[in-house]
Amino acid sequence: MRVRIVVADQSEADFYELGQRDMPPQFVQRLEDADAHLHNRDLKSDRPGRVFDHAPTTGGRRGAIAHHSTGGERSPRKVAARRFARRITQALEEARRLKLYDRLVVMAPPAFLGLLREEMPAAVHAVLSAEVGKDLLHEPPEALGAYLPPGTFTRHPIARD
Repeated sequence: MRVRIVVADQSEADFYELGQRDMPPQFVQRLEDADAHLHNRDLKSDRPGRVFDHAPTTGGRRGAIAHHSTGGERSPRKVAARRFARRITQALEEARRLKLYDRLVVMAPPAFLGLLREEMPAAVHAVLSAEVGKDLLHEPPEALGAYLPPGTFTRHPIARD
């Protein structure tokens, strides 16, 4: 049984293949997102939109207006992270269609793991055997085996750490 391990964060994703639990993972490919290292102002030059709330005229100052910016939930960095998560899951879907792996383990920081989960096609999710919510991108490949759940090579429901 071939297990594909994806170790990712918002800027990089390393793909490994593992044939047996006691063997070191073999590097397959790397995806990088150059936009992840840019500032919000470099990704989008416009300021966020403004909202003007009119105060009630009874009992208050006539014409008092409160205004504030909007768009924090759609920041350019979040949009870039979601786009990168989509690229990763598309690469996983392509490898699944080519039958390059049988089971999948995803290792990523919790926030980015959530984005990957949202973008993951149902067919890829069906072969997902474990999720590890840790930032392990800069760990050596030999150390990744310590984070694999015990049943990684057996068919079982998804294990989450």
